[in-house]
Amino acid sequence: MQSVRAEAPGLTRLRRCNTATLVRVNASAPSAATTHRALGLACAFGSAATFSAKAIFVKLAYANSTVDAVTLLTLRMAYAAPFYVALLLWSSRGRARLDRAAAARVCGLGLLGYYLASLLDFLGLVYISAALERLVLFLYPTIVVLLSAALARRRITATELGALALSYAGIAAVMSHDLRWSGDAGGSTWLGVALVFASAVAYAIYLLGAAPLIATLGSIRFTAAAMLVSASAAALQFVATRPSSALAQPAVVHGLALAMAVISTVVPTLLLGAAIKRIGSGHTALVASIGPIATIALGWAVLGEPISALELCGAALVLAGVILVSRPQPSA
Repeated sequence: MQSVRAEAPGLTRLRRCNTATLVRVNASAPSAATTHRALGLACAFGSAATFSAKAIFVKLAYANSTVDAVTLLTLRMAYAAPFYVALLLWSSRGRARLDRAAAARVCGLGLLGYYLASLLDFLGLVYISAALERLVLFLYPTIVVLLSAALARRRITATELGALALSYAGIAAVMSHDLRWSGDAGGSTWLGVALVFASAVAYAIYLLGAAPLIATLGSIRFTAAAMLVSASAAALQFVATRPSSALAQPAVVHGLALAMAVISTVVPTLLLGAAIKRIGSGHTALVASIGPIATIALGWAVLGEPISALELCGAALVLAGVILVSRPQPSA
């Protein structure tokens, strides 16, 4: 009995110490989770903002030289390729080589999602403003919904129909703003919108096909491989259709192509993967909604593109529709 009573004070101090430790751990857990989420949100915001600058770089290059879309795309891919070679080598360490089927799918998706989509986008930016281009590109989730419904042979829900109506009404409003600002009778604006919309369709198809490969290969390895396929295709098209002297562009064009490659290609890729890892794809997609707003603001500040109430209302409709159609649907 005496030994038990003698140990009691020590046991009491041990319990107090353990209790204090648990309190400190529990107090630090929310802080760590908050920091983790904040970092994920920052990565998602950074990814959307840096990608949104792409159209600004393209428009500046067009304004400062006679460079064409094929040459500019080739320069962008040439400057981005070394980064993706390094990323592919790093992400492939200790992993098996791709089999022929997987390699063929990566090649096909790379050609569709990064080469064709980028080429159509660059061509479209010859005719329309950066703000309108970004909003049309931002329609890709609605295209994914339409394609998914067609492939699955299911009816589109009332919510999806409402989201589609909002999105495309918004595009009509922004197009109306662009027609008034440019004084265009409509031909070139419609051509630009058609080219960028085709780019969005190509990217939507790419997303539908890429999901299984990303799950198998990992986002960085798959993206790096697909981007290198795209870079190779752009180089082949340039060699086949342009003289080598076309690469002798002003220093400002090379600088813009390099900035586009790093700031609006490589950086968004890495930030997007980091964001999805920390906060999930759903929250990352919602944060990406700031992309068109960032492009509108940059277009006004850098390119002098005017902003009207009609354009802002149209942008709000597009964002509302895309956010609505991107929300997870409750299971039946």
